Amino acid sequence: MSVVKFIIDGVECIAEKGEYLLQAARQNGIYIPSLCHLEGYKPRGSCRICNVKVNGRLMTACTTPVADGMDIENDTPELRDIRTAILEILFVEGNHFCPACERSGNCELQAQIYRHQIMAPRFPFQFPDRDVDASHPNILKDYNRCILCKRCIRAIKDENGKSFFAFKKRSHKVEISMDPTMKENLTEELAQRAMEVCPVGALLRKEKGYDTPIGKRKYDKQPIGSEIETAK
Repeated sequence: MSVVKFIIDGVECIAEKGEYLLQAARQNGIYIPSLCHLEGYKPRGSCRICNVKVNGRLMTACTTPVADGMDIENDTPELRDIRTAILEILFVEGNHFCPACERSGNCELQAQIYRHQIMAPRFPFQFPDRDVDASHPNILKDYNRCILCKRCIRAIKDENGKSFFAFKKRSHKVEISMDPTMKENLTEELAQRAMEVCPVGALLRKEKGYDTPIGKRKYDKQPIGSEIETAK
């Protein structure tokens, strides 16, 4: 194993050469926020809130391999503002009614907004007219909540490696769709996995919810990322 040394905000870190920066930082007890990252799957850099500065250049931490001598900025006013702006855009661009959402308390977008102390977005709410697709017997798709992170596309596949989900349409009309030739094979187990993979409440398994009561959910008492930072 080849080990490299790099600096994050003045702290010397070590990791295996070729490890992606996002994971390498977390292995060293430093949290870099992300929404599209899914451990065990190839990164896509979709959400961009993991932006850091590497040797003075903006780069996504989830797609950047660590190398010896890297000098990385992660927690600066500039980067906090970039991340906050992206989170605000994601929130106002959809219809995120947190008090009525099954994923409240387990939602990573909501948790990131709390972590970044966003009280009132600087951008106007768009209130788009989007559908809720409840036609499938096992899963409900709420396009109002989808942030196009591609997690479901990358993670929910059949035994041949073909994705059940894909992008449909273009530009601002793009949305997640199920493959029409495969959707009948989406089992309850895969629907459950899809719900767990989704960082928001865009994919919900039908006829199942509120297994964990509000107040006892993952981010109800501890902010997202705290499990990494307290493990130093």
